[in-house]
Amino acid sequence: MSQAETATSEAAPDSPPRHARAVWSLGIFRSELAVTFRRWRTLALLAVLAAVPVLVGIAVKIETSDGGSIGGGGDEGGPAFISQVTGNGLFLVFTALAATLPFFLPMTVGVIAGDAVAGEAGAGTLRYLLVAPAGRTRLLLAKFTAVLAFCLAATATVAVFALATGALLFPTGEVTLLSGTSVSFGEGLLRAAAIAVTVALSLVGLAALGLFVSTLTNSGVAAMAATVGVLITVQILGAIPQLDEIHPFLFTHYWLSFADLLRDPVYWDGLLKNLGLQALYAAVFGSAAWARFGARDITV
Repeated sequence: MSQAETATSEAAPDSPPRHARAVWSLGIFRSELAVTFRRWRTLALLAVLAAVPVLVGIAVKIETSDGGSIGGGGDEGGPAFISQVTGNGLFLVFTALAATLPFFLPMTVGVIAGDAVAGEAGAGTLRYLLVAPAGRTRLLLAKFTAVLAFCLAATATVAVFALATGALLFPTGEVTLLSGTSVSFGEGLLRAAAIAVTVALSLVGLAALGLFVSTLTNSGVAAMAATVGVLITVQILGAIPQLDEIHPFLFTHYWLSFADLLRDPVYWDGLLKNLGLQALYAAVFGSAAWARFGARDITV
C-alpha cells in the first residue's frame, strides 16, 4: 500500500466524507427547525402575536361602529396607520406590525434566541450534538438560521392574521400611500409583503445578540431574561432625548423606517441604514458567539 493510501485510510475514521458532513448539516438544520417550532412555548408566543392584530381590528371596529373616530400615531395617540384602517383593511397589517415591533415581536425573538444554546446546555443535550461530525461552527450556524426562520415566521404570523382580520372587518381596494399616491390593492399587497420581510430583517441584530448571550450561560431562563433585559434597556436609552448622539447606533433606532416603503417614491435612506446596522450587529455578536462557543468547555 502506498504512503498516500495509508494516510487516507488512517485519516478516514476521524475525517468523515464531505458529503456526510453536508448531509449531517442539513439534518441538524431540519432538527433545529423542528425543535424550535414544536415547542409549546414557541406555539404560545406565535398565538399571542396572532391575537394582537385580531384584537386591534375588533377594537377599531367597535370604536368606529357608532360613528366615532380613531386617532393616528404620533401626538394623536394610537399606533401608526390606525386612522387609515377603517378606510382600507390592508392598513391593519401596517398598524399591527407598528404595534408589535417595539416590544412583542422582539421579545419573542429574544426568548427563542436566548434559549437556543443555553437551553440545550441546561438540559444536558448539547454535548451529544457536539459529537456529530459537522462540528461547533455548523451547529451554531444551524441554531442561528433557525432563530432567523422564527423571526420570519413571527412577522408573517402578525401580517397574515392582520390581513385576514382587516379584509373581514373593513373594506379593501386601492391603497392611498403616505405620499398621497393611490396604488392598486395588488401593489399594496406586494408592499405589505416587502414590509413584513423588512420587519423580520430588522430583528436580525437582536437575534445575534441573543445567541451570543445564550453561549454565556447554561441557564436558558437566565439567557432569555438577559436578552429581553437588554432589549428593554436599549428601548429606554432610545427614548431619552439627551442621548440622541448614541441613538443611531442602537439596533432599535431605524425599526419603524419600514413606513418609507409606503411612499412613492420609496425613501431608501432609513431602510438601508437599518439593514446595514442589523448586519453590523449580526457580524459583531455572531462572531462573538462563534468565538465563545468554539472555546466553551461543554461538561454537561
